[in-house]
Amino acid sequence: MANQPEGVQPEAQETEGGPVKTFLEHLEDLRWTLIKVITTLAVAMVVCLIGGNYLVRFLTYPLRAAAHLAARKPRDTVAVHWGTNVIVQFPRTNLAPVLPPHATNIHAFTVEPKTVNGEIVLTLRPEEPPFASDADSFVVLKNYSPVSAFMVAIKLALYGGLVLALPLMLYFIGQFVLPALKVKEKEFVLRSIGIGAFLFLLGMAFCYFAMLQVAFTATVEFSNWLGFSADEWRAEDYISFVCIFMLVMGLSFELPILILALVKVGLLDYRKLNSFRAYWIVLELVICGFLTPSGDPFTMFLMAIPIHALYEISTGIAWYWHWRDRKRAAVGDAPDAPS
Repeated sequence: MANQPEGVQPEAQETEGGPVKTFLEHLEDLRWTLIKVITTLAVAMVVCLIGGNYLVRFLTYPLRAAAHLAARKPRDTVAVHWGTNVIVQFPRTNLAPVLPPHATNIHAFTVEPKTVNGEIVLTLRPEEPPFASDADSFVVLKNYSPVSAFMVAIKLALYGGLVLALPLMLYFIGQFVLPALKVKEKEFVLRSIGIGAFLFLLGMAFCYFAMLQVAFTATVEFSNWLGFSADEWRAEDYISFVCIFMLVMGLSFELPILILALVKVGLLDYRKLNSFRAYWIVLELVICGFLTPSGDPFTMFLMAIPIHALYEISTGIAWYWHWRDRKRAAVGDAPDAPS
């Protein structure tokens, strides 16, 4: 064909990269890529800053869920309330002789004044469901300095804007990198980005709907067991904890992409992954211990369980690739194999 360079086959053109550019042209492309990435991040941060109150409601949902979960859990104490104040708490065994048989699910009483024979008597009215059943009675988020609200808003804009702008940022970076890759390399990179994005969102969703509730409940119960009150937290610390935990969990779900990429380039195979399993269990516990924002063992083990499951899935995929390549090689070496 007239448009093809002389001596270059069509198959070679399909496997080669994009057009050749000078060093200054690459710098110009890089400059515009950085401008588009930074502009996208700035716009996303402004959007998250405007909708900060909605982000706060979104991020406090795990805390409310943990509060409702704690409210449904059987308690060993019975509280006596006067209005919204807790007057006293008794061990349930101490009140067992005076409680009626049907009061086994009662965990709180409210003081009510009543008139009996012309005299005012204070009586106890059972509360069902438990008196403290909302998120505010579980843990209250507060700002303890004049600048705390601004710090919370900045963190919401930074973390939220990063997540919101990430798809477009990856698209702009791909526009700069992909033209230099070959066709098969582009297919592998695009497939990896798609699967990686799904795993990242899956990890954040698992952390949001499961891990955070367990972490909050375990933290409050452990603090109460030590004898400290855990009914007030700094809002700034809470926002940082939730955002960092979700991002770390999303990144940890990228483990199969890293392992399978090393398998593709020949540095690992399923035999090495099987032999390294015992060392990986110790290593993942150490990594989860450092990455877990709260540092408690409950959250660390809860984080390590899905990561180890992803390691086993990656090992299974590596074994399947090995079996598939051996099968293809056997079929190709057969005398009657089709060409």
